[in-house]
Amino acid sequence: MTDESLPSKTTSEEDKHTASQRRVNIIWEFTQAFIAVVVTLANVYAALAKIDSQPLNNTFFLVVGFYFGRTNHQRVGGVELGR
Repeated sequence: MTDESLPSKTTSEEDKHTASQRRVNIIWEFTQAFIAVVVTLANVYAALAKIDSQPLNNTFFLVVGFYFGRTNHQRVGGVELGR
């Protein structure tokens, strides 16, 4: 079986830029997920321990709102090479 893939239309520098941007995106995704989980767990703990904290509640809804807004699949995103 032969590989009949098309030739690349990018330079090696563009490939390096894309790979670096993907690494940054992965780090940022994990950071956002960590923050979302920590804030959610803190809010659940506060609710179970009957701790009334309006700033914590506000933080929870802010984080969840931004998370769902960012994961809106109608908004297109990705790695851009605009320099």
